Amino acid sequence: MASRLSTGVSVLDRQLDGGIPPGSIVLLAADPASQSELFLYELTAVRATLYLTTIRSDQAVRDALDRMPGHVGDPTIRDVGGNAPLDTANRFVRDLPEGANLVIDVVDALEEPEPARYRQFLNELQTHMVNTGGLAVLHGMKRDEEPANRGYTEHMADVVFDLRIDVEGSEIENRLAIPKFRGGTPPTETIKLQLSERVAVDTSRDIA
Repeated sequence: MASRLSTGVSVLDRQLDGGIPPGSIVLLAADPASQSELFLYELTAVRATLYLTTIRSDQAVRDALDRMPGHVGDPTIRDVGGNAPLDTANRFVRDLPEGANLVIDVVDALEEPEPARYRQFLNELQTHMVNTGGLAVLHGMKRDEEPANRGYTEHMADVVFDLRIDVEGSEIENRLAIPKFRGGTPPTETIKLQLSERVAVDTSRDIA
């Protein structure tokens, strides 16, 4: 579909009938000790991207992108993990240009303020993404004690990518579940992924 935006992973786009509707907010939930950042790096190669980092420094993100063997883009990287990360991120969101990607890595730091302020941030983000036809990807860490406002993120997200990792003997198995997809039909089965130098889908073994 021409109206969909690519995730940067072609086989995944086909699973999603062409990609993700413009103006969407995507939550990528994953274990901290995973290769989930590859999704973010692949996305930078598709469109102009503003990459907001809340834990790593902007230089650390740049170094990681430079080490990627595959094709990546040249995103604008800003460290918003200071004393007021929510306010700082909000200022950058307001200046996001037409049709651009927004990556927030990780969103956990923004989910800590009081619910009313975070709710306002999410609603303003959603409005801006719809108005600009862009795509926002919020990278959230799955932990035993998740941030207080993670439920708000999950509810506001139009699409939820849930990366699951299982270790079976000598094999590490990565599967992507898509439990939520507003404006589309999510796959009914998990998608087996190969996460090494880049994101790849094992099309011969998609059975959950």
